[in-house]
Amino acid sequence: MTSSGTERLSAGAGAGAFHANLPRTALTALAPLSWGTTYVVTTELLPEGHPLFAGLLRALPAGLVALAITRTLPRGAWWGKAAALGVLNIGLFFPLLFAAAERLPGGVAATLGAVQPLVVAVLAATVLREGTSGWRIGWGVIGVLGVGLVVIGPDAALDAVGIAAGLGGAATMALGVTLTKRWGRPAGVSPTAFAGWQLSAGGLFLTPVTLLVEGPPPAIDPPAALGYLWLGLVGGLAAYVLWFRGVTALPVTSVAVLGLLSPLVAALLGAVLLGQTLGPVELLGFGLSLAAIVAGQLPAPARRRPAGPRLVAEGAVR
Repeated sequence: MTSSGTERLSAGAGAGAFHANLPRTALTALAPLSWGTTYVVTTELLPEGHPLFAGLLRALPAGLVALAITRTLPRGAWWGKAAALGVLNIGLFFPLLFAAAERLPGGVAATLGAVQPLVVAVLAATVLREGTSGWRIGWGVIGVLGVGLVVIGPDAALDAVGIAAGLGGAATMALGVTLTKRWGRPAGVSPTAFAGWQLSAGGLFLTPVTLLVEGPPPAIDPPAALGYLWLGLVGGLAAYVLWFRGVTALPVTSVAVLGLLSPLVAALLGAVLLGQTLGPVELLGFGLSLAAIVAGQLPAPARRRPAGPRLVAEGAVR
């Protein structure tokens, strides 16, 4: 078979995998879509000054509900693995995310978070031994640029601690996603139970941190109760079940780039519900980000190699 024939077969296999993964990719995308509602729910429904408490209620009750439904606990080494994944994906990620949001304009914090697919691409090459490519890196950079155009305003200010927290949050969740892919999900354990382990571990880690930083919980009125219920059931339990199911079944770099949907949804809801404007620059950023998300699901184009000497050799074999 010629080199070009091999490339056509490889491209065909990649296209077939893309179409086969499309339904699961769409379901996985629902997780960052729901996380994009966190900003408007927090600002419009929840009491001010308690972001860690919101993260705690997003994680711990959802994790305990999942454990009660599935009645499945980790076994053996999975106690340690589940704890590590829960701390990385949730317990450490939430405080770093909120620290960045407090010290930086929301747009800058969101753009730093959008670096996560690039970190995942590097970790996939080093931890998972997956080959990386200029295609993945290039579209990852375009995605960060697109999110920046959408959410960074003209008077954005920078803060060293906030930048460190934003990058730390992106790196923490990127490592959690990569290790989730490396370790997989134990045989016979449902996605709901797997998410429940991590949500519970992350919530238990957040409990003392929240009490030390924010003190007693705030008073909860009906709108706040509705907001916490949304964050816990939709942004917590349902979203993380879909997210971890996707991480264990899909290419990790493809899943990571879906995270760009979160700041885009937040900006779109801000425009629709809060009267925030989206001008030509923001719309351009939307287009670039969506293009990066789509490209992240496609197989990288096959690199064409010189065919002359190979064809001669293959002709001699035939």
